[in-house]
Amino acid sequence: MATPAQPAAPAPAAQDKKKSASNIPKGKKELKILMLHGYTQSGPLFSAKTKALNKLLIKALGTVPLSLHPTLIFPSAPHRLRPSDIPGYVPPEDPALAIDEDDLDNWAWFRKDDASGLYLGLEEGMLRIASTIQEAGGVDGVMGFSQGGCMAALVASALEHPYHTPPPSSTVVAPWLQSLRAANNNLPLQFGVVYSGFYATPPDLQWLYDPAIATPTLHFLGGLDTVVEEKRSRALVERCRDPMVLTHPGGHYVPVARDWVMPLAGWLRQRCVEAVDGAQE
Repeated sequence: MATPAQPAAPAPAAQDKKKSASNIPKGKKELKILMLHGYTQSGPLFSAKTKALNKLLIKALGTVPLSLHPTLIFPSAPHRLRPSDIPGYVPPEDPALAIDEDDLDNWAWFRKDDASGLYLGLEEGMLRIASTIQEAGGVDGVMGFSQGGCMAALVASALEHPYHTPPPSSTVVAPWLQSLRAANNNLPLQFGVVYSGFYATPPDLQWLYDPAIATPTLHFLGGLDTVVEEKRSRALVERCRDPMVLTHPGGHYVPVARDWVMPLAGWLRQRCVEAVDGAQE
């Protein structure tokens, strides 16, 4: 059984949270993308793992007529994990060799309680995301991996118009929901990209899937993923109105090879064209 989520702890500063205007090439339009890491990761680690993806996106999206310059924003989740929380961790026989928890750079957006099935600490995770969005001056879209992919879909749903409405009996979602929407200036996201994500099963989150998520979503599944079973990812896909699904031949990771980034870039360009056309109507 999972223990209750520890109080939100100071996390590493988000990487590339907001680039100055001088860092955006002349003639380019900034495309701000929130990047949500997986369980046990951090913003800086996720940034390091996706540098190749970032470079390819800059090249692929910078061409006319859109001339976009992606800025990837990497916050760290608020809940520091203990060594025992990390899958595969084996404590050393000698206590003197034990890892100092304060030295760990492993974080979570929430912790699942095995007894109740609830996502403990999710509100703090959403508030961390809201503060990141606010500091960035709003974002255009979101990408997430694994637990971050689950969160990405929830964020997209919470921001889209018409608003999803929590049930009258719900009292715990109001603080983070209001903060999240205000942080993005009450604007919906243009897109959501989910890598090895999954459907959130807690009953108190089902209102975010009903009706189905209308924000355009692209889902990457790993054909050899043994961490998130395909049926869990498919359950999320089924709760999106018009999802696109791509399956890569690898396991539980974000594919950054050109063969997998180019379809992503093409899909993002189409979403941005649709956003421009929608704004002109």
